[in-house]
Formats: sequence, structure tokens, C-alpha cells
Amino acid sequence: MKICIVGAGATGGYLGVKLINAGLDVSLVARGAHLEAMKKTGLTIIENEKEITCSPKCTDSMEKLGKMDFIFITLKAYSIPGVVKEIAKMFNDNTSVITAYNGIPWWYFFNIGGQFNNYRFKCIDPENIQWKLITPERIIGCVVYPATEIIQPGVIKHMEGNRFSLGEPSGEITPRLARITEELSAVGPTKTTTNLLGERWTKLSINCIGNAMSAFTGLTSSEMRENPQARKVALQIGLEILKVTDRLGLNLGPIWGVPSNIFRKAATESSYRSKAEQLMIGNGKTIGTGRPSLSQDMIKGRKMEVDFLNGYVVSKAKELGIATPVNKAVVKITKHIEKNQLEPSVSNFNHIPN
Repeated sequence: MKICIVGAGATGGYLGVKLINAGLDVSLVARGAHLEAMKKTGLTIIENEKEITCSPKCTDSMEKLGKMDFIFITLKAYSIPGVVKEIAKMFNDNTSVITAYNGIPWWYFFNIGGQFNNYRFKCIDPENIQWKLITPERIIGCVVYPATEIIQPGVIKHMEGNRFSLGEPSGEITPRLARITEELSAVGPTKTTTNLLGERWTKLSINCIGNAMSAFTGLTSSEMRENPQARKVALQIGLEILKVTDRLGLNLGPIWGVPSNIFRKAATESSYRSKAEQLMIGNGKTIGTGRPSLSQDMIKGRKMEVDFLNGYVVSKAKELGIATPVNKAVVKITKHIEKNQLEPSVSNFNHIPN
């Protein structure tokens, strides 16, 4: 089995080291100082205060790698359209592509039925290049829960979380899904899911709450859960998202440690609001002091993917006739931060509507 990881940054590099050390034939695609460090000194992950290092096959040219059986895409969503033609050069007739990045992917509504059947995302795949060249039939969806960070070129720190969910867009359990699930178990607890669409929205909800809020406040993951204003905004963001997913008929798991049924009741019942906040605080005690990926991007001066997180929620809600003023405000504030028109501060909560 030949595996390629396109985008061997924090998440992709973490996957790569684990899979290589499990004895699999893995090639990594990266660029810049991170790639040069991998070539010179190898790739290291720091996990539970222990270092694990490998010397990976790595390159910035996919054309040199040949045909692959499985390709993991772990890039930022906005970067993918620009490399699709290169990715397609690694396809054989049976190559499967595993999308392992934040946000709702371009293939999400493939054969879903109803009014959104085969709906295309202009904001995610503006020229349909992913749909045409990758094709949704090749896709296996992956929901990634580990939080990781590149702390220096060639070195990745694993902060928390270790599980993965894999699923076919159709909800079927297929031989190819069983095969890659078994191999990915070398990285962390991995399960197949028949509720891939619900799990993707669950992860999107978690990202929508924590990623942008960390960026525009400067708070870490655990600090947000300790902050009363952050918990209030978390409930507002989550409730808007649940209005969308309820309309879409999806079943979501816990969001920020809070079951979705408690989230809904917290909107109108103070006892459930208190319970939800206590669950958030408890969740914060288990996740450490790391920062979500969008906040890491803000610190490093990189483009932030808020359009693919809260921005997507706003766009989809508008189509459904659902108001999302809090998610809309989060997008606006985060873009001001990105353009250096605002500084990260808890005072930015003042720009969030009640």
C-alpha cells in the first residue's frame, strides 16, 4: 500500500510520523523551511513529553512520487484548488482520497438526495475543479480530533486529542474504508462511522466556536472555557449552528463537551445554561493550554480560514432563511484582526450582538 500525505504540516506531519513508524510506505508533500528541516534532520513529533522521529520520503513535487493507493489531503481548504491538478497525477484507477481538514468539504452533498443533492460550493471549489478532477467517488471523509502545532521547522507538538472518524459519503462500510481504518489505527483510536455528515458538522461546530474566538481574543483553548464571556458566545454560536443542522436533519455529537440537547435547552432555560457552562469548564480541564489552528495562523501572520468555518455557516444559513448574527459578527471581527485593524483582546466580545 502506497500512501501520500499532501500538506505535511501539523496534522499531516503528525499522521506521517505515526504511519511511517508503523511500517507503512508513506510519502510527505511539504514546502519551505519545514520541508528543508525534514530533509536534513527528519521529522519529529513531541507527544506526552516524548520525542518520536523518522526520516520520511518528502518532496514539494507530487509528480515525482508516482501512483498512490491512498492520498490524505491535510491542507487548508483555501489552498487545495491550486494543487488539484498535481494531486490528480498520483491517481491510479482505484486511488482513494481522504479529506482530513477543517470545515465542510466540497463533496459534502454528493448523492445526498433532496433539494441539496450534488450541491456545489462556490466558496470552497469556485471552478468545480475538485469535483471534476478528484471526483467525489474517490472520497473517504475523515474527521480529525488531534490538536497539533509546528513549534519549529521539522518539529510538531501534539497537544491533545487522538481519535479519528472515517466514513464513506454514502454511509456504507466498504472494503477500502475498512482497510484504511485499520491502518490509521496505528496513529490513534480510529472508527468507521455511518454518520459522517453529522460528525463533520459536529467538528465544524467545535471549530466555529474555538478557532476564531481564540484568534480575536488571544485566549488559549482552556482559557476560553474559563471565561464567562467566551462561554456565552460559545452558546450563541452553537445555537445558531444547531438551527442550521436541525433544518438539514443532521444528528450532532457533543459540542465543546456539551450534548446538543442541552445546548438547545440552554437557549431558554437557565438551569440548562448553567449545566452547559459547567460542562464547558470541565471540558477545558482536559484539553491543555494549546491554541486552535486558526489562532496559530493569526500569531504567525498567515491567512485565516474563517470563511470556511463560521463564514460557511453564515452562507448556508442564508440559503435556508436562518439568521446567524453572531457567526456573522465573528467572521467580521476575525477579518479585522487578519487585516491588523483590531488587536486580539477580550474587549472584542463587545462587538458580538447579544
